[in-house]
Amino acid sequence: MNLLEQQKENISGTLSTFDRLIIHGYYISFQNPRLLLFYLIQKNVKLVNFQQFANEQTNTLCENILSCAKKENVDLEFISSSKISKQDLAQEKLIASNNKVGLIAAYSTLEICNIMTVVSNSKTKKLEIMSKETKCKHFYLYYNHKEFGFMFIKIQTTFPYNIGIYINGREYLSKILDKNHIKYEMYNNSFSWIEDFSKAQELANEISKNRISDIFDEMIEKLNPLYKDFKKVLSHDYFWCIDQCEYAMDINFKKANDLKKIYKNLIEKTYFAFNSEDIYSFFGKNNKRMHLFTQGELCSDLRVREQEYRIKFKLNSNQIKMYDKGNNLRIEVTINNPRDFKIMKENENNEIKSTPMGKSISNMWRYVEISEAIITRFLNSLPDIDSEQLSLKELNKISVPKKVDGKLYPAFNIFDEKTIRLFEIISSGKFLIHGFNNKMIREEFFENDDSEKNIDKTTRLILKLKAHKIIKKVPRKNQYYLTVQGRKIVTTILLFTKRNLLN
Repeated sequence: MNLLEQQKENISGTLSTFDRLIIHGYYISFQNPRLLLFYLIQKNVKLVNFQQFANEQTNTLCENILSCAKKENVDLEFISSSKISKQDLAQEKLIASNNKVGLIAAYSTLEICNIMTVVSNSKTKKLEIMSKETKCKHFYLYYNHKEFGFMFIKIQTTFPYNIGIYINGREYLSKILDKNHIKYEMYNNSFSWIEDFSKAQELANEISKNRISDIFDEMIEKLNPLYKDFKKVLSHDYFWCIDQCEYAMDINFKKANDLKKIYKNLIEKTYFAFNSEDIYSFFGKNNKRMHLFTQGELCSDLRVREQEYRIKFKLNSNQIKMYDKGNNLRIEVTINNPRDFKIMKENENNEIKSTPMGKSISNMWRYVEISEAIITRFLNSLPDIDSEQLSLKELNKISVPKKVDGKLYPAFNIFDEKTIRLFEIISSGKFLIHGFNNKMIREEFFENDDSEKNIDKTTRLILKLKAHKIIKKVPRKNQYYLTVQGRKIVTTILLFTKRNLLN
């Protein structure tokens, strides 16, 4: 029984949508020295005059942004240190402006970045275009946008004019709910109450289908007067890609106290119940190929935050987290490296093939599909979180021999290393959906899993587990599952033999 079924009396509904989206815009022609040279030729700019031309372009951009800020009655401020939070300052201005729609704050700062410039080649004695790391002026423009809510745009003020955009998915959805006259309440970037969860989810599902890149192009065209000329000469728009995508399910409890009662128990059991194979399978990977995972990072992490505990499982740079947000239990997937996942694409031979997924914003629907699959696997694998612990009397039942149909089955020594290892295997998340059989247990429990001796040993172990009602057989199939009581017994034993108490 998964968490949603177990706590259905205490849950108002669930809502899955984007949390944080960081989107980068690249003007592809300006990333390539040859194409940038083509642009300069079209503008009749010689390489020797490039710096003067670039400075003029920068001044034009800066003056226009200053003009846009003045029209919105916003002062442009210079931020001298990266330790100063521009977002916090902007949030304060948003509150002070009584939630004004439009530009609410504008900041300029110097940041290290890659720019395109002209340098002299000492070998050829000629000027050439190259990429160079240096400090460059950037603008941070914070909006209370009519579509996206609180967001910001970051603009690099010289070639290649890279763009960074931050959007909060919950803010975005709140604007959509407003348009559809659905009442809600928000707390700490989460919906603490929604009038109609099912309708809200329907609207959230439409977000990944929207062409938000068109809105970005429109915004950049207003901010950068050079953009129209770029398109006129080079005939293309910005390429928008997803740099970081957070997608989360909020399980909304009717009362925050209902979540608080189970939360520590849930986090504690989850942290100790999942092993590396479970984490590997959450991300849609085949456990049988895990031996090929020789390079990369696979880890679990438990931390104490200001509010409560936060648990995180990570595979390379992609991760799934679980934490509380008031009366919401949030399960959040962060995709930083989409190439770990596949997408069906048409190749140059017009064949539809599975290929590593790229960062293009056109793949947003696939980000949602992958994130929802990861959350579902994680949710279905969560251990039972009964508020009552099994008593010593119940645990003692498996510590004495059991007689079934006249046959005596030996007891389990719950402190024996082999018993603990067996319980770890049968409670593994990868067996939750399809169960396990003799061969699967042998592959995990014995080194020489095909020997006749080990086959017989595994058979006796399965019969012993079945006699003690820890597992049950699937009718007409050679498959076994943990019983509800069996999972309680196994989880309790593993917790008390392996953990350090969170307290």
